[in-house]
Amino acid sequence: MAPVVVLVGPPGAGKTTVGELVAASLGVGFRDTDRDVAATAGCSVADIFVERGEAAFRVLESEAVRAALREHAGVLALGGGAVLDDGVRTALRGHRVVFLDVSIKDAASRIGFNRDRPLLLGNPRTQWVRLMATRRPLYTEVAGAVVNTDGRDAAQVAAEVAALVGQVQR
Repeated sequence: MAPVVVLVGPPGAGKTTVGELVAASLGVGFRDTDRDVAATAGCSVADIFVERGEAAFRVLESEAVRAALREHAGVLALGGGAVLDDGVRTALRGHRVVFLDVSIKDAASRIGFNRDRPLLLGNPRTQWVRLMATRRPLYTEVAGAVVNTDGRDAAQVAAEVAALVGQVQR
């Protein structure tokens, strides 16, 4: 069993929203590893960061990603930082991975850099730019396709992702 497609990208790219739409259009289930981590921990991702720290969160995240890659046959959205883990990047090999790319302008308008994004506390725009400097090469490394989400609504992006999945399956 393997996911039909795995979505990666930064906060504000639309992984969850787009993933749910892609899953619905393909008639498969949707799974989000951030939701899995929160369910396992019994608290929100933001609370895990505050109460246990980022290192503890990353361990839970890595476990959640590996489990989902083994168990889920639908659309899978990974937390934005999952690709930081070497083991996760290795586990993604052989899977259909799409990088949902977004500019800081569109990300800011979508998520507002709110308090529920623990890695964006302080100066959110500066933090987001730093985050992307580290993560963009990793997203590109694991992805077989890149879909730019700027200036597009979730339905347009989902249609492109679903089309990519359909092309690969033929």
